[in-house]
Amino acid sequence: MDDYILKTHGLSRYFAGVKALDNVSLSIRRGEVHAICGENGAGKSTLIKLLTGANVPVSGTIEFEGIVYTKLEPRQAMNLGITVIYQEFSLIPYLSVAENIFLGREIHNYGIRNVKKMNKDAQALCDRMGVKIDIHARICDLGVAYQEIVEILKAVSQQSKFIIMDEPTAPLTLNETEIFFGIIKKLKENNTTIVFISHRLEEVFDICDRVTVLCDGKFVTTQDVANINKKQLISFMVGRELAEDYPVPANAPSAPVFEAKNLSSLFVHNASFALRQGEILGFSGLVGAGRTELARIIFGVDKKTGGNMLYRGKPYNPASPRDALADGIGLIPEDRKNQGIIQGLSVKDNIVYSALKNHAKYTVINRSSERETVDMYIRDLNIRTPSRLQLIRNLSGGNQQKVVLAKMLATNCDILIFDEPTRGIDVGAKQEIYHLMCQFIDMGKSIIMISSEMPELIGMSHRILVMSGGKICGELQRHEFSQETILEMASSNLFKEGA
Repeated sequence: MDDYILKTHGLSRYFAGVKALDNVSLSIRRGEVHAICGENGAGKSTLIKLLTGANVPVSGTIEFEGIVYTKLEPRQAMNLGITVIYQEFSLIPYLSVAENIFLGREIHNYGIRNVKKMNKDAQALCDRMGVKIDIHARICDLGVAYQEIVEILKAVSQQSKFIIMDEPTAPLTLNETEIFFGIIKKLKENNTTIVFISHRLEEVFDICDRVTVLCDGKFVTTQDVANINKKQLISFMVGRELAEDYPVPANAPSAPVFEAKNLSSLFVHNASFALRQGEILGFSGLVGAGRTELARIIFGVDKKTGGNMLYRGKPYNPASPRDALADGIGLIPEDRKNQGIIQGLSVKDNIVYSALKNHAKYTVINRSSERETVDMYIRDLNIRTPSRLQLIRNLSGGNQQKVVLAKMLATNCDILIFDEPTRGIDVGAKQEIYHLMCQFIDMGKSIIMISSEMPELIGMSHRILVMSGGKICGELQRHEFSQETILEMASSNLFKEGA
């Protein structure tokens, strides 16, 4: 007989009259890695919030270890052994790794924090999980990947029985993902149940035992991963077959439109490259390679300390993002929450925020023009929102990412820098974005794409530049693309520097 640690019975939840979760019943076995898949807006995040007590269901029940609950409180869920690792971290930046692991559960000795004991236990936990990290390092001094690992260690230290991981590998490189999978395998050996939410479908087949699919807030199916393939899973998720993975632009790249010569900053060293008109130029590298830092210089966020840039043959030296946008260069940032959206504004206001001048005459906003633009992008990018006036913070992460894309497209830029453009976006929405990228290129415009998803980088780029240690260490033409070659170039430079 199957040992189910959790069952939901008819769970429902509404937001602003929209059914975010509609009569969902599912079962999760003890000790399994169970994937929850679905397009953005399918109800995955709402399900997480109901299981952890962040939201209350309007109907239905949650059964955990045989006990039925009409709702859960956050503290109650934690006491039961239910822990969640969200896409947005809950770490304290200026505390150490060890202090964050024991945050809220500090070890005391006669009323005084026993830092020595916490450090010792944190190190023992890292050793047990096979993680190499400086437990004394402050969180703010770690990269996103290691912050993710600290979140996992924090959950493991609480001896959780049931850990929900929401897009846990989104900020991780291939090597870091392997370390993460090793942690999951160790947890599984200890009979810990993992709920794994990811848009990277290949990971579902690599690490999961079963998968449940949600669509438009409804339960679709639960399948053994061994009994289905990727094509069938996508069909369950989107209700249709996707004809191709990566579309091809109709036109070939032409003359250079942007050039960087010996570009340098605190994190970038003598970077030289050219971007051609009608080209998707990919940037690859491990975490900390300097790709995002290079993009920030081009967009006027960070100051260069050396080198120069040419845009359409003329000197280009933006003092701010406002200057970059005025010149026709836009950036879709990696950190959507803190840099891409204004959470307290509506979908409409976020989309037109950077392009208000396109809808104004003599400082008066043309509301009709504004609405037409917003509605066009909501339609073309399939942004799931009850209305253009919905607060963006109430949208799913993937739909927020689409709004960020719409905001930059609305500025009519000639060059767009995509920093992790499809992170947290479902497989159907990825196809939509890939086609939009191709349409952008076929208009004679250009794209710089930074991506940690190797298949995406290989499938969409005309050329790939590989970075390591703030330097461009290699260039690959399309016929030279392979994951092995890119990883070898990205890592071999590190070994040379360490020699």
